[in-house]
Amino acid sequence: MASLNVGNLGNLGDYLREQRRTAQLSLRQLAEAAGVSNPYLSQIERGLRKPSAEVLQQVAKALRISAETLYVRAGILDEKEREELETRAVILADPSINERQKQVLLQIYDSFRKENAAEAASGAVSEPAPESGPEPGAAPGPAPAAAPDADEPPSS
Repeated sequence: MASLNVGNLGNLGDYLREQRRTAQLSLRQLAEAAGVSNPYLSQIERGLRKPSAEVLQQVAKALRISAETLYVRAGILDEKEREELETRAVILADPSINERQKQVLLQIYDSFRKENAAEAASGAVSEPAPESGPEPGAAPGPAPAAAPDADEPPSS
């Protein structure tokens, strides 16, 4: 039977097959782990069926890969959206910071993205502010005088 390869689905199917083989899973094992039928998964791999985002998420979980990557391959999500979601997921999954810190980081991230989008829309790209200090290649100036220790009396 010839593959229809509707849109980007052939690419998705090839990618899924490659990931399944890398994980050393049979089609039947992956179908069972993802909670879908074996024939349905086979049709997805051959590019004959377009899976829902929910099915892609189940397959990604069974393969232990990013669902967003599958969404991009299936044409559900564009690359920039995937990158944003992955950045958010990494922040939210970090066990070394608390929930308040995660929310603050996400707010800062959102503000930077909005600022950059506004600049891109207006055509103005701001350069980062130069660091204060000597210019590259400039001769070093005199070393600053060391501050006296608090325990020592001032010299006269």
